[in-house]
Amino acid sequence: MIRTLLIAVICISIVPNNVHGQDADLMTPKVYFTNRVTQAPMIDADISDPAWEQVAWGEGFTQRSPYDGIAPTQPTAFKIVYDDHALYVAFRCYHTDPEHIESRMSRRDGFAGDLVELNIDSYNDNRSAFSFTPSVSGVKGDEFVTDDGNFWDTSWDPVWHVKTQIDSLGWIAEAVIPLSQLRFSNQDEQVWGIQVMRHDFSKESRSLWQYIPNNASYWVSGFGELRGIKGIKPKRQIEIQPYVLAQLDTYKKLPGNRFADGTDASISAGIDGKIGVTNDISLDFTVNPDFGQVEADPSVLNLDGFQIFFNEKRPFFVQNRDLFNYNISGSEAGGAYDSDNLFYSRRIGASPHRLARADDGSESYVDQPEFTSILGAAKLSGKTPKGLSIGIMEAITQRERALVQINGTEHHEAVEPITNYFVGRLRQDFNEGNTVLGGIVTLVNRDIHDPSLDFLHQNAQTGGLDLVHRWNDRTWQMNARLVFSRVAGSTTAIQRTQSNFEHGFTRPDADHLDYDPEATELIGQGGNVSVAKYGSDFKFQTGMTWRSPKLELNDVGFMRNTDEINHYYWMGYHKQDPYSIFRSTRLNYNHWARWDFGGKNLYRAVSMNFHADFMNFWNVTTGIAYENLDMTNNWLRGGPTYRRSAGMAQWISANTDERKAVSFSVEGNYGFGFDYLVRGQNIGINARVQPSDAINFSIGPSWENFERIDQYVTTINWEGNTRYITGYVNQRTLSFTLRVNYNITPDLTLQYYGQPFISRGRYSRFNYVVDPLASDKSKGLSLFHNDQISLGDNLYSVDDNKDGVTDYEFENPDFNFVQFRSNLVARWEYQPGSEIFLVWTQGNTAFGQPNEQALFDSLSDNIFGDNTRNTFLIKMTYRFLNK
Repeated sequence: MIRTLLIAVICISIVPNNVHGQDADLMTPKVYFTNRVTQAPMIDADISDPAWEQVAWGEGFTQRSPYDGIAPTQPTAFKIVYDDHALYVAFRCYHTDPEHIESRMSRRDGFAGDLVELNIDSYNDNRSAFSFTPSVSGVKGDEFVTDDGNFWDTSWDPVWHVKTQIDSLGWIAEAVIPLSQLRFSNQDEQVWGIQVMRHDFSKESRSLWQYIPNNASYWVSGFGELRGIKGIKPKRQIEIQPYVLAQLDTYKKLPGNRFADGTDASISAGIDGKIGVTNDISLDFTVNPDFGQVEADPSVLNLDGFQIFFNEKRPFFVQNRDLFNYNISGSEAGGAYDSDNLFYSRRIGASPHRLARADDGSESYVDQPEFTSILGAAKLSGKTPKGLSIGIMEAITQRERALVQINGTEHHEAVEPITNYFVGRLRQDFNEGNTVLGGIVTLVNRDIHDPSLDFLHQNAQTGGLDLVHRWNDRTWQMNARLVFSRVAGSTTAIQRTQSNFEHGFTRPDADHLDYDPEATELIGQGGNVSVAKYGSDFKFQTGMTWRSPKLELNDVGFMRNTDEINHYYWMGYHKQDPYSIFRSTRLNYNHWARWDFGGKNLYRAVSMNFHADFMNFWNVTTGIAYENLDMTNNWLRGGPTYRRSAGMAQWISANTDERKAVSFSVEGNYGFGFDYLVRGQNIGINARVQPSDAINFSIGPSWENFERIDQYVTTINWEGNTRYITGYVNQRTLSFTLRVNYNITPDLTLQYYGQPFISRGRYSRFNYVVDPLASDKSKGLSLFHNDQISLGDNLYSVDDNKDGVTDYEFENPDFNFVQFRSNLVARWEYQPGSEIFLVWTQGNTAFGQPNEQALFDSLSDNIFGDNTRNTFLIKMTYRFLNK
């Protein structure tokens, strides 16, 4: 089968693009001519102003989906005029039955209901664009588009204004876009790329002014042109946004602990700002930032030891994230390695690295900072007319200390040093954006004076070089990235790095690794090389990505593992045009292989998946994966390479028509080892309800059951022997997620998010590893008999040699983790760019009794117990900006 697929790949790579016979004419670049006006039109959704009579309508849209290259489901037209201060845009969105226009409300960037979108490539670089989207309800959406349409940044929030109305012909939108919100050259006559897209919600159809085929591998570079703009001058952007915050926390009072008297209150202030250094480069800064209105992370509990990646949600770090993003791999096949990145902004302002602990005495208490305070941060970013993208970011976090009270005596303990973070990024476009060469440097410097913090790196540097080259009308793409790292510190810090989970230099069977207890630095490297073909129904990508054993990125990056060389391959056939009962279909094939730097083959797997969108607007995805080999250098936490059970997994998900007032989604998967010593299944259901244009909510339970016979528990050294203790675990996880959105107006919204989460694990049938590479676990594991192991006072006592005397002990690994997180946010944009937030956050984390018979007992006893912490805050911002 695999040989047949490989032959098919070779054939696919030489298949020409499937282009409709009429596409050549449709893709001929269009030109829209605008005019300067002396009297700006009134932005009131009434297009009878004389200013609009000075230009013609832009018309002739072509459908892109679901039927590629034919007439649109509804006609669309637009006009653009300008003056020294702004662009003015009018959209006429015709509709044969205005009663079927969907006027759904949402928060900004919700992109709900009928809408129209304007993209402006004012750099005229064929790679980036500013996107402005009015929906029929008057909600604004805006995105900064980069990498020729491969990345859309919704965190970009320019100041612009729009008005809409529904009439007998359809609906109208009028917008004013200040020139200060765009970036363009200082030439007397401007030529900009533009694109207009109409979304007809009732037909789930999209049509374009400048036609771009649905299977095209480009976006911005296929735009039409906007001409006629003369004599405008770049505007220097200046925006200052101070904030004031009042916060009150309530929680359970702990008698005798002055650090927990039941309430905490505070008032703080800070400032955010944006200054246009030039028309192309802007400086963003923040002083004493607060992100109290940001939604909490979802609850997660895993047993494999790997770090958990959380998406960035804080506005300052989300903005321009594409420029600072340096994902090493980014494979179409997907893999755990795809999360590795040289810059992971969640490291800045994270929880302190050291946890201060009080004595076991009854009069010992600790006031531990929950997060590291960010004193300030700034970033310089932009793109020059010659195609050079520049990104520089620097942040400083303060020294954090915990206050410890022991028998009435207090003292401070250092838990985090003052730290400076720096990121520098450059990218240069060549060959009309078909070739991009870039580089990145990150620096972390810690001011460590306290010996208790010697386990941290004194400084860390990473760097990378990247190359993207596209050819043959951008249907072919080559991507290469090389990265390096250097970390330095005390011998304690470097010993800790060498022996930690990601590196494992002390593994007894890792002959290719050299553990050096006297080292004060580590230097490593990694990278990725891939070749891909897009732009037709047949697509593929193949590549290799690696991480050397000494690579270390986790000071300001994210790195899941080292000592890996991964090969990946992806092939897909995507049928975009409707046929039979399908609107579109996609069939994909993937395979993977992994080795360590000692040449040991660790992993082999293949998978196939199928996705279908149906004519009734339902969709389904299903797939199957087969693991032929699964060995890991991490499973025994510093122990030898361990062979896990090979196996299979299947999954399926389905969604009903999301246009309806009520829609559902369901997903489930099941996996098992061929020896049936490991298996897992989960199912999740979500219901989405839209009772009116202004209100929508979703609720969804999720259930997971996981069983494994050889789950790692602990490592014991006993009489010259090393015992890697494993056991049978049964982990059950239950969660509910509720989201409610009430959009009173486009500028006044109310949102609620809540998630109770519980994960319970019970262990039994403990054993130790005798042959880590054995495929037959009855020979690879030695089971402790009932007369060898007993539980008492939450400790397991083991009589290993059966002489009636306890040889060693380990803690009972059973767990019952219970967490509830919710927040209610009211947001009012009382004038453009200025906001008031009212926030109520409620949270509770507890560890219930593992022997509770029912998960619901833990939910009621712990989530709704008296350990809940409530946070109430009001935050007001005001944006000062130049006109």
